Amino acid sequence: MAKNVLEVDDATFDEEVLRANTPVLVEFGGKWCGPCKALAPILAKIADENVGQVKVVCVDIDEAPAVTKRYGVRGVPTVLAFTNGAPTGQIVGLTSRDALMGLVR
Repeated sequence: MAKNVLEVDDATFDEEVLRANTPVLVEFGGKWCGPCKALAPILAKIADENVGQVKVVCVDIDEAPAVTKRYGVRGVPTVLAFTNGAPTGQIVGLTSRDALMGLVR
């Protein structure tokens, strides 16, 4: 896990995502997911380049079933954007840095 990407689970999701003071990109994935592994360096770069402006967190769907179900995640990777505690956008599947940044601008 990259230094500026935070892992969250059912217990920490609300505090880290819904109460965040900045827009948040939440990647729902799994350790077994190839496209998730390919997306990881893109998310790490976004996190490193936008410290204090955009928060990037990862949710392992196997370890956080409640929050995964709450947001209707059916495929991985799924990236949801949140602003002021509300979901504002979604991308399912491997995608580009520009597309992800478009979710939080």
